[in-house]
Amino acid sequence: MQGKGAIQFIAIALVASCIYSLSFTFIANSVESDAKAFGNGDPRKEQAYLDSIGTEPVFSLGFKDITYDEAKEKKINLGLDLKGGMNVTMEVSLSDLVKSLADNTPDANFNRALQMANERKKDSQTDFITLFFEAYRELEPTKSLAATFATKENQGRISFNSTDEDILKVLQEEANSAIDRSFEILRTRIDKFGVTQPNIQLLEGSNRIVIELPGVNDKERVRKLLQGTAQLEFWETWENPEAIGYITQINEMMRLKEAPAVDSTVAATETEEDTASDGLSLLDDIPSDTSDTSSDNGLAEFQKNNPLFAVMTPAVGQNAQGQEVAQEGPLVGYVQFKDTAKMNTILKMQEVKDIIPGNMKFLWTVKPIGTSNLYGLVAIKTTSRDKKPPLGGDVITNARADFNINGSPEVEMTMNTEGARIWKRITKENIGRSVAIVLDNYVYTYPTVQSEISGGVSSISGNFTINETKDLSNILKAGKLPAPTKIVEEEIVGPSLGKEAIQAGLISAISGLVLVLLFMIFYYSTAGFVANLALFANVFFIFGVLASLNAVLTLPGIAGIVLTIGMSVDANVLIYERIREELARGKGLKLAIADGYKNAYSSIVDANVTTLLTGIVLYVFGTGPILGFATTLIIGILTSLFSAIFITRLIFEWQVRKEKNVKFSIKATENIFSNTKFDFISKRKIAYMISGIVIGIGIVSIIVRGFSLGVDFKGGRSYVVRFDEKVSTTDVRSSLGDAFEGSPEVKIFGSAEQLKITTTYLINEDEPNTDSLVEAALDKGLAGFNTPYEVMSSQKVGPTIANDIKVGAFWAVLMSMIIVFIYLLIRFRKWQFGLGALFALVHDVLFILGLFSLLNGVVPFSLDIDQAFIAAILTVVGYSINDTVVVFDRIREYLNLHHSKNADIQPIINDALNSTLSRTIITAITTFFVLLVLFIFGGEVIRGFTFAMLVGVVVGTYSSIFIATPVVVDFMKKKKEVK
Repeated sequence: MQGKGAIQFIAIALVASCIYSLSFTFIANSVESDAKAFGNGDPRKEQAYLDSIGTEPVFSLGFKDITYDEAKEKKINLGLDLKGGMNVTMEVSLSDLVKSLADNTPDANFNRALQMANERKKDSQTDFITLFFEAYRELEPTKSLAATFATKENQGRISFNSTDEDILKVLQEEANSAIDRSFEILRTRIDKFGVTQPNIQLLEGSNRIVIELPGVNDKERVRKLLQGTAQLEFWETWENPEAIGYITQINEMMRLKEAPAVDSTVAATETEEDTASDGLSLLDDIPSDTSDTSSDNGLAEFQKNNPLFAVMTPAVGQNAQGQEVAQEGPLVGYVQFKDTAKMNTILKMQEVKDIIPGNMKFLWTVKPIGTSNLYGLVAIKTTSRDKKPPLGGDVITNARADFNINGSPEVEMTMNTEGARIWKRITKENIGRSVAIVLDNYVYTYPTVQSEISGGVSSISGNFTINETKDLSNILKAGKLPAPTKIVEEEIVGPSLGKEAIQAGLISAISGLVLVLLFMIFYYSTAGFVANLALFANVFFIFGVLASLNAVLTLPGIAGIVLTIGMSVDANVLIYERIREELARGKGLKLAIADGYKNAYSSIVDANVTTLLTGIVLYVFGTGPILGFATTLIIGILTSLFSAIFITRLIFEWQVRKEKNVKFSIKATENIFSNTKFDFISKRKIAYMISGIVIGIGIVSIIVRGFSLGVDFKGGRSYVVRFDEKVSTTDVRSSLGDAFEGSPEVKIFGSAEQLKITTTYLINEDEPNTDSLVEAALDKGLAGFNTPYEVMSSQKVGPTIANDIKVGAFWAVLMSMIIVFIYLLIRFRKWQFGLGALFALVHDVLFILGLFSLLNGVVPFSLDIDQAFIAAILTVVGYSINDTVVVFDRIREYLNLHHSKNADIQPIINDALNSTLSRTIITAITTFFVLLVLFIFGGEVIRGFTFAMLVGVVVGTYSSIFIATPVVVDFMKKKKEVK
């Protein structure tokens, strides 16, 4: 084998890289296991343990120390369907933004255009601003937009002479800016939510933001936090020398009290308001130090004499004489993140409130100070009885990142007339002092006032980077022109359902792996052991690559791995069957292995490239958990190629060199399929007729019965509810009919005690409390049953999201077929091959669609058409084309061997089909049984998904032989007859 040294080097490097990437997962899991043991069932103590050692080295790789925070960031994370938690898609209300930019004009046609744009957006992929303009033009064909948008607030950007094109450009810029602002605000909010490994992602090209919060079960709190309007405020401050004395008094009071700063065994009760106004950490009072410091007498003595300063480091500096003096500015102290909850509790003590003046309060900085893990405590001056800020963010008309005359980054801020008047007074009274800019009760910056500012235009400068000025300008604009965010899609998975999903996934993966291992040993003898080694290596590489990509493992992702287990043997089967053919021709073992690999390369590459292309299409067009499936499928294809082609080749060459006894079959399998002479092509018309009848029945069913569309395709809410006892679906539907003002869809979901309830009740309502109202209606409707129940999971999809998902699914299927056709056209240089493959793909898709329509409501599991179904369809497309390409590759080879123009192609193609029959059946058997295990043990959530793939394996195998190849024969014959 050429390049053996390079392949060995790559294999060793890949193994080392995977071990390194996976080590972070093992390290993080070990630390989290210790934290769970320390917490002993108390999540606050568990989180406190993790916070306390976040930046501490927990493992040494020899050349590098690993901290827990680093390990946690690089570990393989479990998706919400395995861990439980909440997934939310937020949508920025551009309708409210446009209305605000027009100064909330009462113009009837303007507001009607906004309504029309909102309605059209439900069925369109066009951006909202364009849809609004088109609607406005229909209602006002001649009226310029400048008449509406040339307001005082937009002065400098829009005038009465501005063209519609200029105004649309401004609207688009403002829309993009509003989306960016919302993203930054939401990211800051979830960072402070106390959730382990939250994830937030801005969907490019849309006004939507996806947020994942693993482990969260307080859905009302999440909704309130995420949908709350951003509160931008400007506060006067106390300077450090004025405030530090009170901090010292608090420390002295706590020392005299002779009590621990906080009793870590008693949790402080915080309301939502307390949490928002006082705390950086949204956890209640938690212990901050998990280490045993009793042996350190010096530290213990300091903590005894300075109970406050054991938690907070006061903000002091040194003068020229080396004496400690208060720092300038409003920062009074620094606190480790792990101690912020403890500090919050201290500030709530009545004795502390008695010391602090009534017009003083403390707010946290939004980010750590500098590069440390220390958060600052800023002293805010409240001057009114109602504790309201002297200036709110609604006065900001514009803010932009700029550069001063020295070329340093700064932010230019513009206020309206009322804001300019108040700002002039504030700056006049606070020259040389700081003014804090606060968003959602966190201090973003506290610049020092240099002089009185009149006219409403200010420059905020400091040691800023360009990105920091962009962030600050976005924050300042957060209080301007409100663009509220609303939840348009939501999924909640309970922790118990997550545990069941993990168990189901592990059982299916292990069972599928064992089945494949046993079959390969049974069929290929000692060569089967080599294939199994490659299979183990493949699974190891998949997890290693997932870890290096910091990917999230979901239940569909496990399904992708299980499917990869079944399909990864395909390359080995192709190679082994070729080697067996060479051995049957009398070649020696060494030459047979070399020729077997060489002859199999073409089929392996073509088959896997086509499957890879469909996986990429699925990745591009898929959303949510389907991305996990696509990711593992793509990785699995690439790693299985490397394992099957190169690792097995190295092992075989070593065995031959050591004169090991290598066998590629046992006695029972030695001659299976070796002398088959089936005349497939002559039976093609019968196959056409059978397929036509079955697909025709399916199409009739689609027209008459239709499909059961999942929530993500039709919009609505669905709940998986588990009862302690069996309940009647009819009774549940009847009971919920009044509560939901219409009968919901109720199906058995898995066991008879578990139901899936789907409703469109209030799905078009945008009020923040709508979700709570629907859940209350659900509880009311189920209250009449004399058996306890639990909502295991819930999902909400707005109508706009549902339309986007349907459109994306359509393009995914269409694009996959077009890409496959183009690839085959280029690769085989005959359009008949591309057309045959396309016919087979359409055949397979229509067959499965018809079957789902026919069996819906007949089989005891869900056959909803949803995103998972589309993933299954695309996987079937990939599998089917994989099988078809292998057949086509052998047909091309045989046609080249029998290149006579007068040769009858029918017997040549029959010979090619028979020669690939063993590979076709073996791959189908291994894949089918792995999917069957996944279908049985994989859980109800993906049962419809695996059913589609089970059918697809059978139909795809059938279509590659009886549809794709006969179509090639028929069109080649017609071409010859025309000549």
